[in-house]
Amino acid sequence: MIAVQFYTPLASFLADHGDEVKAVVTVVIAIVVAQLVDRALVKRGRKLSQAVGVGDLSPVAVTRLRLVRRLVSAAIIVFGIAIALLSFPHVQRVAAGLLASSAVLGLVVGFAARQTLANAIAGVLLAISQPIRIGDLVTFEGETGEVEDVRLTYTYIRLDDGRRLVVPNERLAETPIQNHTVVDPRVQVEVSAWLPLGADVDRALEVMAEEDGISAQVAEIDKEGIRLSATTWAATPGERGAEAAQLRQRILRRLREEGLSSAAAAPGDPIR
Repeated sequence: MIAVQFYTPLASFLADHGDEVKAVVTVVIAIVVAQLVDRALVKRGRKLSQAVGVGDLSPVAVTRLRLVRRLVSAAIIVFGIAIALLSFPHVQRVAAGLLASSAVLGLVVGFAARQTLANAIAGVLLAISQPIRIGDLVTFEGETGEVEDVRLTYTYIRLDDGRRLVVPNERLAETPIQNHTVVDPRVQVEVSAWLPLGADVDRALEVMAEEDGISAQVAEIDKEGIRLSATTWAATPGERGAEAAQLRQRILRRLREEGLSSAAAAPGDPIR
């Protein structure tokens, strides 16, 4: 008698809300399967990089792998949601009616989701053609930063001051963008030092050029003084800020030791 009283409410609940419970369970299973498949793809990528002996995957491979992971996960979850909705009889009747007018439905949905679909298609094209890759240093509409992530609809760029620039993929696909590291992962770093008009420019250039890997030249002359430019290379985009600060400090110290400058070196544009 006790068992009957315990199971009767549960049986009654399942009888009244069986479709809802089935739908929730289906969606949960789809999410779990998507997570498992995503982890399997990540693990597969790591094994592949170890098998070819390259350590970390290249930016090209990382970008494409992330896109594949997100496409697969999205497809599994959408498929699970579709199955969950079909658990309801009235949804099945509506779906049958919609299939009869699928052409009209496709036009309506395509028009309503035009922007989202355009961003998603552009994201796939970006991952395939690789004009930008994760880790590249790019300049987009006057903003310079490192590509942090390329998603289905948006691309995230980490700017020098720590802000994230979120750009719709359609904008990236149709707008010119400067990629400073697409061919060479190194980044040129430039700093400036100002000298008085009567200073010994030749000696200052010699002093600056004595630093390893430094190229020095006269960049500008005006009534305020003479601007000297020193350039070097940072191994990665993430190192360019620290490299510029160290170079600026070394040049300032050397010029002061030679009695050529009493003014601090001014930061130049780190990207040329």
